[in-house]
Amino acid sequence: MRKKGNTRDKAIFEKILELAGQPSYSKHDSLVQGIINAIDDKVIVKDDMLPSVNTMIKELHISRETIVKGFRELIGRGIIESKNRLGYFVANNNTEQTLKVALLMYNLDTFEEQFYRNFRHELGKDVHLNIYFHHGNIEIFETILQQVKGKYGMYVVAPIPHPKTAALLEMIPRSKFLMFDRYEPLEGPFNHITQEFEHATYKALEELAPVISQYDEMIFYHSPDSLDPKEIVLAFKKFLKNFKIRGRILTEYKTGSIEKGKVYFTLDNFVLWEIMKDLKVKKLKPGKDVGVLSHNDEPAKEIIGITTYSTDFSLMGKRAGQAVMNREKVTETIPTILSRRNTL
Repeated sequence: MRKKGNTRDKAIFEKILELAGQPSYSKHDSLVQGIINAIDDKVIVKDDMLPSVNTMIKELHISRETIVKGFRELIGRGIIESKNRLGYFVANNNTEQTLKVALLMYNLDTFEEQFYRNFRHELGKDVHLNIYFHHGNIEIFETILQQVKGKYGMYVVAPIPHPKTAALLEMIPRSKFLMFDRYEPLEGPFNHITQEFEHATYKALEELAPVISQYDEMIFYHSPDSLDPKEIVLAFKKFLKNFKIRGRILTEYKTGSIEKGKVYFTLDNFVLWEIMKDLKVKKLKPGKDVGVLSHNDEPAKEIIGITTYSTDFSLMGKRAGQAVMNREKVTETIPTILSRRNTL
């Protein structure tokens, strides 16, 4: 049986007040999202009348300006409508009738573009998609999340490994959240389609061990200040120890420092191309005089013949798009693939 009059209004207020107590929600946000939650939970349905502005002011202690602004946002999103001299009414039971998706990425490197193209394709032409780039900067990440909070039907986020990340992601309702790329732990269940670094790196190095052991030394370029996954460092050290491979970690590559008899491993494309240029200058043959291993595959590396190990970003994008469109509950790790080519 449908709730009537004051009972229904009281239930709407409860939905709004549930959010008003959360630090991450402003009064405006709690009003807008609270009404959306009331519709999603069928507290109110299409053609039901919302409490009047004056009633909202009295019960919620929110200013008239904030309430009117919130109602305007809901009208603009096609969720409620204003009927002249009658009040505000629910316009549609589907609060996401035109699905709007916010995609938060690190940047648009070649391999991340592979994710994007497949993700966009799966969403189809009727889904509105906005892309944001946080560049691994936690302040930018926080600013973006504050800006997009409550404005989208789905949030697809590549998280930053940072102590503040978990709390910031709590701004997003779990039913509208999908984590991709790196995995960051959160309390309770949540949807994610991500890659794994430590075991995948060790497995790739283990498979390459027979050829790596033929060289004098393996050098891994990694800066502690970079965004490179720390799990890869752990796997590299474990590999050197277990296979008794001589190796070291250097924080930067110095142009012209390449030497015969070494294996060079890098996650940085800029460093990779510097190494490849120096090989040409010194007339050293990759895969024979010098070994080269790169992370994250892309077409240019395939064409040149660089050995890589990488997750399948095209598959990740496809699966993320399918999960969004099908409202899947998903906890999936995309496999990492070793592609052996000319350089190792």
